[in-house]
Amino acid sequence: MLQTVSGHDFSRAESYRNAWRALAPVMSRPSRPSDPNSATGRPRTFFVSTRTIGGRSLFQTERMAHLFIDVLRSYVHGGKFTVHDFVVMPNHIHILMTVPSGTSLEQAMQLIKGNFSFRANHELEFRGEIWQRGFSDVRITDEQSFKQHQEYLNNNPVKAGLADSPEEYLFGSAYLKQQKRAGAKAQSSLRPSGTTEVMP
Repeated sequence: MLQTVSGHDFSRAESYRNAWRALAPVMSRPSRPSDPNSATGRPRTFFVSTRTIGGRSLFQTERMAHLFIDVLRSYVHGGKFTVHDFVVMPNHIHILMTVPSGTSLEQAMQLIKGNFSFRANHELEFRGEIWQRGFSDVRITDEQSFKQHQEYLNNNPVKAGLADSPEEYLFGSAYLKQQKRAGAKAQSSLRPSGTTEVMP
C-alpha cells in the first residue's frame, strides 16, 4: 500500500492511486460505480473484478482454474452474456464482459460465482467459502477504455511474474485465443484445396 508523504511525492502517489483505481478497482473493498440492479433495454460492457475470500490463492490449482473457465464457457454457450476476455489469477478474477438487455451485471455475477461455488463443492469436493462479498466493476463506454482494460487484464499474469507473455498463461483468454488460432491454422493446412471451412 502507498504511504502518505508530503510535497511532490504526495501528488505523484495520488496520481498513481487515481490511475490504479481507473484500471483495477480496489478489490479488498469492491467498488460498484454502476447501479447493481440496472437492467436496461440495451447491452452494456463492463470490466469486472472479484477476489477470493481473504485473498487466498484458491485458483492456483489447475482443477479450480479450469472449472472456473468451464463455468464461464457454459454461460457464454447458453447465451447468458458475452465474455470478451478474462484471466483467472491465483486469488482473483478479471472479466471483460457484455451483459444483454434485460439482465443486470449483478445477476450475471451471481450466476458465475454461485455456479462455480456449487460445482467446486460437488465436483471437486471443495469445502468452505470461495468468494469475498461483492465485486468491483468499471463501465466500458468507448473503444479506448475497452482496449485499456483488455491490455491490463491480459498483462496481469505477466506483471505478477506468472508468465513471460499473456499467451503463455494457461488460465486466460489470451492463451485460449492463441490455441484456437493455431488449431484453425492447422486445420486449414490439412484441408484439400478448394474446400471451405465450416464454422461449428
